[in-house]
Amino acid sequence: MCHVIVTCRSMLWTLLSIVAAFGELIAFMSTDWLVGFPRTPDAVYGPHGATTAGEAYRPTLGIYGRCIKLPHLKRGILCGPYAIHFGEIASGFWQATSIFLAAGILLLCAVAFISVFTMCFQSIMKKSIFNVCGLLQGIAGLFLILGLMLYPAGWGSDKVQLYCGPDAAPYRAGLCSMGWAFYTAMGGTVLTFICAVFSAQAEIATSSDKVQEEIEEGKSLICLL
Repeated sequence: MCHVIVTCRSMLWTLLSIVAAFGELIAFMSTDWLVGFPRTPDAVYGPHGATTAGEAYRPTLGIYGRCIKLPHLKRGILCGPYAIHFGEIASGFWQATSIFLAAGILLLCAVAFISVFTMCFQSIMKKSIFNVCGLLQGIAGLFLILGLMLYPAGWGSDKVQLYCGPDAAPYRAGLCSMGWAFYTAMGGTVLTFICAVFSAQAEIATSSDKVQEEIEEGKSLICLL
């Protein structure tokens, strides 16, 4: 018989697990890892034939994508991948970053999916599903840390210097500033480790004596604070 067990700690762990996975995925896909120095697009022809300079803007560069402003496009900013193939990513360090981040995100998404069903299934192969998920989150966190540590090592690539100036070098961003995606990835990594630790509390909450008493009373839906 399936017992649906809902506690504040297990629901909070589920919610945080989903937020961590979603945040890391959005950060990885974003182009806002590096924000380039201000620049002005090439002069363009105005409505009366005279040339007019475009407004200054700051291009952004992600792990495999970028946003730039093209003067001949009416929509202004053009965002998309600059690397069509894996080998076209700006540097070998960023390729390694992509692998580690992708591995970590894959584990986090798997845990987020499984966490939705922990209300009904609390064990798998006689192992606590919370403990298994907590272990996977810890491993994912290690992958994410490795990816974030390797990411600044790629700042010396030719691609980054186009956006950040010739002073850009490994672990020195030159004229660039960090975008929100980098900070989101860092925050998601911290949250991942918090979830890994908090999974133990979710396990305790769903296997408490109070829960066992309600199961013995024949209840199939158990909600506890």
